[in-house]
Amino acid sequence: MAQRVFIKVVGFSDEERHALNTVFRLSEQCLTMYQLWTPTAPEPPRVALLDGLSWEARVEAESPLRRDLHLLWVGPNPPAAVSRAFPRPLPWPDVVDALDQLFAPEAELDVDLAQGPDSVMSQKQALIVSASRDQRLYLRARLALARLTLADEAETGAAALELARAKQYDLALLDCNLPDVDAWLLLRQLKQGAHAIQHVAMTQAERTVPERLRAWLGGADALLENPPHPGRLDAWLSRIELGPAS
Repeated sequence: MAQRVFIKVVGFSDEERHALNTVFRLSEQCLTMYQLWTPTAPEPPRVALLDGLSWEARVEAESPLRRDLHLLWVGPNPPAAVSRAFPRPLPWPDVVDALDQLFAPEAELDVDLAQGPDSVMSQKQALIVSASRDQRLYLRARLALARLTLADEAETGAAALELARAKQYDLALLDCNLPDVDAWLLLRQLKQGAHAIQHVAMTQAERTVPERLRAWLGGADALLENPPHPGRLDAWLSRIELGPAS
């Protein structure tokens, strides 16, 4: 059964808040949906996400009135009352996993893309290539919801090739709009070599028939929108999961 969990957020920078709002928005695709708590919310919060750099966060954590909340702390020196602490920079996949461990129903953990920390997807390595920080954040969050949390990011084609030479990746998400290299050439390079990536999907603003054909001939598994539609991205990930584990 679907459920909505309200989360009280104390502190954090504008950039971290932006990332948090993205995570909340992506959770709307799941049975367990997370939403920012405000005083006008229809029910009280069940979690407090606290910024250790904020004095208000420590007051919140030490208040005897907050004993009914699950407290998640970000930063050093967490108070004794918190249930889990995270370092900076904030690992959003770990935060999502901690929330799911608290609230995700058992039935949700049985679906293909949400089997828990020991699922096939949790063992795979992903490479995200995009010049857009928002795009990389969106893709990382979508992968995290599929339990794929081992992901590296590259802003340029050169950085992507450097990472691919040093590590074996199971899949890659490649934005066609890169500033330093032709994405189609990069696709061929990622699909070849000693550490060839078996599964590569590309993202592009316009998916015309010629461009889809070009992607197929170039070795891409899929040509997705930019940003990718959650359903189509999940469908691609499910095909990878149903295949043999790398």
